[in-house]
Amino acid sequence: MMTGSDRRGMAAPLRRQGDRPPADFTELLRVQRDACRQIGSDLYARLIGHAITRVDRPGPIRDLLAPHAQDSFGSALALRFLGAVHRIVLEGRAPELAAHYPSVGGTPGPAAEAAFEAVVAAHLPELAERIHDGVQTNEVGRSAALVGAFLEVAAGAGGGGGMPLRVFEVGASAGLNLRWDHYRYEAGGRGVGDPSSPVRFVEPWVGRRPRLDRTCTVAERRGCDLSPIDATTPEGRLTLRAFVWPDLVDRLRRLDAAIEVARRVPATVDRADVSTWLPERLAAPAPGTATVVVHSIVVQYLPDEARRTLRETVTAAGEAATPEAPVAWLRMEPGRDGAEVRLAGWPGGADRLLAVSAYHGPPVRWLAS
Repeated sequence: MMTGSDRRGMAAPLRRQGDRPPADFTELLRVQRDACRQIGSDLYARLIGHAITRVDRPGPIRDLLAPHAQDSFGSALALRFLGAVHRIVLEGRAPELAAHYPSVGGTPGPAAEAAFEAVVAAHLPELAERIHDGVQTNEVGRSAALVGAFLEVAAGAGGGGGMPLRVFEVGASAGLNLRWDHYRYEAGGRGVGDPSSPVRFVEPWVGRRPRLDRTCTVAERRGCDLSPIDATTPEGRLTLRAFVWPDLVDRLRRLDAAIEVARRVPATVDRADVSTWLPERLAAPAPGTATVVVHSIVVQYLPDEARRTLRETVTAAGEAATPEAPVAWLRMEPGRDGAEVRLAGWPGGADRLLAVSAYHGPPVRWLAS
């Protein structure tokens, strides 16, 4: 139960290439390097820049990346590569590189690139296996961009608000953002969410902010993912931390706090494809609740067929919605100036741009009146 413009930190929009490979292999790396620099990870920008200089030269980085020269933009090859190396650092198996990683107490120095390449050389077979793992960035900061939309749905449901929500998340990873109502959000002397939550967002909005004097109850929270993670296990926590950029330590602290919440707030994440999972969830209306389908920075990873199924399934459920069983589609996906938070609601089908956010969360520019 919940009671109640700045472009810094925003990445360049990711290109929607579907499953098509890039025309230039190094272009994939350059796009991610520039995004890391804009978001604030100078370390990852440096390491990707170093990789760009090595992909055409004999050596471990070329050996590792060359088999993936045809990978699509949406597969996030650079982040898969860096996450696999970060995992080794977090496990304490790369002390020289750890000295440059703030996630384990290090400070980036001029020798970071050489130490990075040495780790790649020393662990090449392992990294060749790990690089196939999909990116699992269950970024809790995105809840600060989504919470205003959830409150909008709750306020508008049933005519006068107060209708509990069924929340279905596509690409939910560990389901940490399914616990959004157990985090605390504060701005302008008002607050919403659990006052004792270890996950706190203080003034996450730039300029205008959503109304924080609303109430919201989540009756059901459930998600799907092809490779769901149990964040409450040591292995799950390690996987999630490996995909956090090591010099953005506030994100690591927020992740650890969200895992604390996950230990006491259950949320089911099914191992399933959206193409089968979502039609089952939306097969029948649920009178007395507002159904919200939500996803954040997910569409780029979906094949074309899955994207089409997602759109058609939500639209069909929306067209069948009634005031007693409304349906909403909440998306936080790449746009021109950052991640756009859009909300479509039925009956009616109106689709609104509510906010623009950095890709990992604050700062959030709330646009809705």
